[in-house]
Amino acid sequence: MRISRASTAALLAAAALLTTAGAAAADDSSPRPAKSRGESGSGPTEAGTSFRTATAVEQGQRATASASAGDYLYWVFPADAGQRATVKATVTLPEPAVRHGAATWRLDVYDGLRRRQPCMYGMQTRTAAKDAPKAELSCTLRPVRSWAEPWANDPLPGSYYVRLTVLDAHEQDLGQPVKAELEPELIDVGGAYAGDGSLAAPLTAGGPSGDGAKGAAAVAEPDGGWSSGRWSDRWIWTAAGGLLGALAAIGGYRLTRGSGRPAHVPPGA
Repeated sequence: MRISRASTAALLAAAALLTTAGAAAADDSSPRPAKSRGESGSGPTEAGTSFRTATAVEQGQRATASASAGDYLYWVFPADAGQRATVKATVTLPEPAVRHGAATWRLDVYDGLRRRQPCMYGMQTRTAAKDAPKAELSCTLRPVRSWAEPWANDPLPGSYYVRLTVLDAHEQDLGQPVKAELEPELIDVGGAYAGDGSLAAPLTAGGPSGDGAKGAAAVAEPDGGWSSGRWSDRWIWTAAGGLLGALAAIGGYRLTRGSGRPAHVPPGA
C-alpha cells in the first residue's frame, strides 16, 4: 500500500529537520571560545588570599599577580550551562641562582558550593626543577550541566574558584617573589550535556558585606546572561525523534490495515 503524499512530505520534512540538527550538533562539537582574549583586554593585576576575597576574572581575561612562594592565590570566574572550562596558570620563578631546590605547584578549581571539581585532563600539579624558569599548570573541567541531583558532584552554572599555591619547596625558598598568571578559557559544547531541569539561580554566593572584600558578588554574568534551562539543540533532536516516531506509526498502520475494500465474492455464493 502506498503511503499518502502528505505522509511522504512529512517524512521528507523530518529528514530535513534531522539533517539540520546533525549539522548543528557537528558545529557544537567544535570548540568555540565563549569570548576571545582580545575582546576582554588585560585582566586584574592581583589575587585574593581566600575564597571570600577571590579576585573576579571575566571569561577570556588573563589575570596577573605578584606574590610570594607559599601564598595562597584565589580567583573566581563564571561558567554557564553547556560550557567547558579550561584553567591555565603560569608561575614565573626567581632566578635559579637564588633558589635552593625544586618546587611543586598545584592548581585546584572549586564550584560555587566550594566543592573541589576533578580535572578531565591537564597538568594540575607541576614540579619545577631548581633551574626551571617557570611552572605551567592547567585543568580542564567536565562540561557544566544545567541541573543535577543534589547528591551529585556535577559542575553547575555559577562561580568557579581557582586556588594556586606551592605544595612543596625548600624552606629557604618560601617567601621569595613570584609572578602568577591565570586565564580561564570556556568553550560551548552544545546541548549534548543539557539536563532535564534548571537551577532556580546560579551558584554564585554573595560576597561578605561591610568588609570591602571582592568575591562571588563581583563575578559578571556571561554574555547574554545565565542561560540555564533555556534553548539548546537537544530540543531539535527531541522534536525530530518524536515526529519520526509518529510518522513511522502512521506509515506502519497504513501498510498493514489493507485496502479497506471487501474481498471478492464468487458468483452464486
